[in-house]
Amino acid sequence: MKQLGRHVLAEICGCDFNILNDIDKVEEILVNAALEAGAEVRECVFHKFSPQGVSGVVVISESHLAIHTWPELGYAAVDVFTCGEKVNPWDACNYLNDHFCAKHMTAKEIKRGVIPEAYLKEAVNL
Repeated sequence: MKQLGRHVLAEICGCDFNILNDIDKVEEILVNAALEAGAEVRECVFHKFSPQGVSGVVVISESHLAIHTWPELGYAAVDVFTCGEKVNPWDACNYLNDHFCAKHMTAKEIKRGVIPEAYLKEAVNL
């Protein structure tokens, strides 16, 4: 059974406070991570929390990258979901790890859209 996409959930720790608390820098790094992975960027939405923290989403043709940061803990929760064969979500995660100056990253990949054959026969507009 083939999957429709790959979803990597990453825990990125030991990051630089000033990077994780800078909305412009976080957006720049996420967009560049998408491009580094070979994705096509469509739209971005980011929000800066008070007193600290940034959340954001980069919509790509192949799905999305999302982040929430806790600068005070040096921590970023990241998910990178890609569809198709062209984009490798691990390339984006590794880019984020490097550019957040992280000391540690743990991540796991989940195969998404693994649809049982019985339900594929009911699909429409294919």
